[in-house]
Amino acid sequence: MSIELHPIGYVRSPYRERGDAPRQGRLSDTVSEIVIDPPYRPGLFRVGGKKHLFVLCWFDRADRTALRATPPHNPVEHGVFATRSPDRPNPVAISVVDLLGEHEGVLTVRGLDALDGTPVIDIKPYSKEIDALCGD
Repeated sequence: MSIELHPIGYVRSPYRERGDAPRQGRLSDTVSEIVIDPPYRPGLFRVGGKKHLFVLCWFDRADRTALRATPPHNPVEHGVFATRSPDRPNPVAISVVDLLGEHEGVLTVRGLDALDGTPVIDIKPYSKEIDALCGD
């Protein structure tokens, strides 16, 4: 089996090193930008009408050999699939961000915990009716 991923753009953020980023992007008011590569910009048609987006990134600086992690809120070791650790075999990151604006292929967002230069692999709209879980 072969899987091919093609980044659609990259992140511009104030976070330069892992220690700079917050534990969870939703816990931060920091504003970042997602720069969409020109061939993919037509895919942004009507994205400006959305309030929130799922942003999928490839955490290219993660440790891909890690299978265990100790979450900061629960100092007990867990398997990486039971955590939100950026270190994992396939470092796909998912964040729900607030969309603040879109201009000429650049999305301005709040709540993204990605480092500057992180590849973006997809964007999907958040839907309160579909994505919000009650009673969890």
